[in-house]
Amino acid sequence: MSDLKALYETDYSTWAKRHMELLRDQRFAELDIDHLLEELSDMSKSERRELASRLLILIAHLLKWEYQYPLLSERWREFDGRSWRVTIVEQRKQLAVLLRQSPGLRSKLSETITAAYPDAVDLASKETQLPPETFPEHCAYTSELLLDDDFFPAAPGTAFKETAPKD
Repeated sequence: MSDLKALYETDYSTWAKRHMELLRDQRFAELDIDHLLEELSDMSKSERRELASRLLILIAHLLKWEYQYPLLSERWREFDGRSWRVTIVEQRKQLAVLLRQSPGLRSKLSETITAAYPDAVDLASKETQLPPETFPEHCAYTSELLLDDDFFPAAPGTAFKETAPKD
């Protein structure tokens, strides 16, 4: 086993720094290619998992906003959906940061939205106690709408784009 392979197992930070030096010096023959490829793959998987997780939460909260907010605000005048709005704003900000730091993820947005949507419906259904059939079969929110700071869906049957109440 090479020194670098052993170092990977015992001191990851030093292993990573050593690889930066080797790459900077273009000493490619000395690289621990197997572990380097594994780490690059894991980084990509981690970013895709974060993208999916943030989209799941964002979509679930937009569904709650669209399908439950009107019901609750009719029953309780003081209900203004503030906590949902805070979550929507936070997820959008975190998505913007993630996409700025990893612009290659933009090409994965549509497929990740499609993949996250059934779980977002399940989450929204469990949190609202509305039946899953309440929500559309396919996500009606495009990536542009999901990332649009001013988009908060209206209740079904009304104008689709409106701005949220400001605090």
